[in-house]
Amino acid sequence: MKLKYFLFILLGIGSITISCKSYLDVPPKNIVNESDLFSNSKGMSLYLSRMYSQMPFEDFKYSPARQFFDDWLVTPGTNEGSSLGRDAGEAMTSEGWARNGAYWVRAFNLLRDANTLLENLPAFKTNFTDAELNEYMGEAHFARAMVFYALAKRYGGVPLVTKVLKYPENPAAQLEIPRSTEEETWNQVLADFDEAVGLLPETSPVKGYANKYVALGFKSEAMLFAGSVAKYNRITGFGQKTKVRVIGFDPATAAATSKKYFTEAYKAADAIIQSGKYSLYKKKWAANDKEAQYQNMVDMFFDASSTENIYTKDYKYPDLPHGYDAYNIPRQLMGGNGYSAGNCPTLDFVELFDGFPKNPDGTIKVLDAQGKYVLYDKVTDLFANAEPRLRANVILPGDVFKQEAIEIRRGIFTGSVAGGIAPLRVVNGATDYSFGGPQTYNQVDAYTAKGAFSGKKSLFLSQNGTSHEVVTLLDGSKMNAGGKSGPFGNSDMTAAFTGFVVRKWLNPNMPQALVLEARSDQSFILMRYAEVLLNAAEAASELMLAGETTSEGDDLQTVAYNAVKEIRERAGANPLAGAGDVLGIPGRNLIRKERRKELAFEHKILWDIRRWRTQHSDVLNGFTQADGAYYRGLYPFYASAVNKYFFDAGFEEARKRFRITEQEYYFMIPSGEVTKSPVIDQQPGR
Repeated sequence: MKLKYFLFILLGIGSITISCKSYLDVPPKNIVNESDLFSNSKGMSLYLSRMYSQMPFEDFKYSPARQFFDDWLVTPGTNEGSSLGRDAGEAMTSEGWARNGAYWVRAFNLLRDANTLLENLPAFKTNFTDAELNEYMGEAHFARAMVFYALAKRYGGVPLVTKVLKYPENPAAQLEIPRSTEEETWNQVLADFDEAVGLLPETSPVKGYANKYVALGFKSEAMLFAGSVAKYNRITGFGQKTKVRVIGFDPATAAATSKKYFTEAYKAADAIIQSGKYSLYKKKWAANDKEAQYQNMVDMFFDASSTENIYTKDYKYPDLPHGYDAYNIPRQLMGGNGYSAGNCPTLDFVELFDGFPKNPDGTIKVLDAQGKYVLYDKVTDLFANAEPRLRANVILPGDVFKQEAIEIRRGIFTGSVAGGIAPLRVVNGATDYSFGGPQTYNQVDAYTAKGAFSGKKSLFLSQNGTSHEVVTLLDGSKMNAGGKSGPFGNSDMTAAFTGFVVRKWLNPNMPQALVLEARSDQSFILMRYAEVLLNAAEAASELMLAGETTSEGDDLQTVAYNAVKEIRERAGANPLAGAGDVLGIPGRNLIRKERRKELAFEHKILWDIRRWRTQHSDVLNGFTQADGAYYRGLYPFYASAVNKYFFDAGFEEARKRFRITEQEYYFMIPSGEVTKSPVIDQQPGR
């Protein structure tokens, strides 16, 4: 019976084949061919839309921990040390906790589209003007440059697929493309960006498309990466299958190569500066007016007409929304999805800024000369004179957001203040602010009523956003121990568990009822003029360290100084002493610090500390990330006996640990890709 049925099917297929034989050469009506897409501007618009949908843009849909460009629960700043995230992973490595090597596979889909356009569009050139043809070819080079850049900074040398691989027309052996050297890969990135710069128009014909200055901006960024790796990378190695140097640079030529890339980075940034098309956003800026400077820096991320924006990724509800507000809003303004405070800035990041009391070592000063807490009338007093740029980046305790004071309070101290309040992190009578000290305030003597507080519980805390210890104040009113937005310790990280909440990118005009997943639609600025200035300053610094004093006819010291000066002035930071501040290693480090402050939470700094090769080795609170680094928080307390506030600084209570080793600057190639290919090498030594 089964055999008869099978034969019937075969006969049926055969009859269909015979009856349709005369129509085999007619393309199906539901298939769009290149001749359709490349016939007019509408078809090209569809093709470019497909390409842009695959672009490796690191924005509101990008998660460093997951290595995806279409992710959710996105918290820019985590993994770089600027902030800690409840769900953001513990380090950006190839051995990260989710989706290893995801981009390796996805990258080659966009490469094929770009190569198809470059190879085939010239055959249809009569359908377009010369300007249109150049634009489309420039878009393809830009896309290819962005893909190779995204691959190179993750993997080093990669297969340089610069033509369409056709199967089954080409023999299988021709389809196997081995990894090129890292230097060859960066040279390809440079070549594609240069082609894009030469072909693209000065103004994007369609919002969202690239243009000459967009390509120059990303070229300057990519060449800074290449130059830094050529100079600072200490590991190199050859593939086992091909014997090609797939990571690192030839030590004999690395210095000259680094200088070449830094020169290209400077030239690209300088071309944007000299164009005069962009400037730092200063619509509401006013000298000596911290409030105006703060508001100016908040507004610049929401003003579509900003003269600082070189390239943005735009969103629109309901067709293309994101969820940044829902994930990162302070807890007391939480929307209906139940997310909040997913991105909590660290005290280590806050201490980079000017305008509040500090100890000689640069850490925040919370104790007086007698070792007792400094008391403040208001919780906002500690940061009353802080650099405005800090307030634009971070919601500080008591800051107003959406017309509401953000209540960040760790607890209430009810003990005597006679003679001052001694540090709280005391267990069994011994003060210990080291890593081995009490992890949470639930363990300290003032809370457990031990030691000097035996029988006299003087510290009251909230365990989470709904379970509070309540204190009756001197006037008879009652106060929850913890603030509405926390922090609540390591048992509830839906609040400001470092003592801070991110401010940058949060929409100040979004009603609370709309703070939901897939509801936000503010744009993400992928490239802005401030970064270009910092790129020019850093490239100038590196060239000066290499023995150069001028480039493109410019005095490099003057360029670096003016760039940093302009940015710090706009930010409301303390002025530099003079042009000598940008010289030598101290000058280079000053520029790096400025990048960390200006570009935080923009998916830039993590790549900076990786290209500088400092992420694994910088000592942070006594640890390196090679061993496992821990960050610090700042915790406000209310002293009920005197109606004042004090702050305690120390390791954040969740003790989130960040770890990366030097070899992990290069992500592992997906093992399946290595196993099935006779020419794809895994990272040496992995």
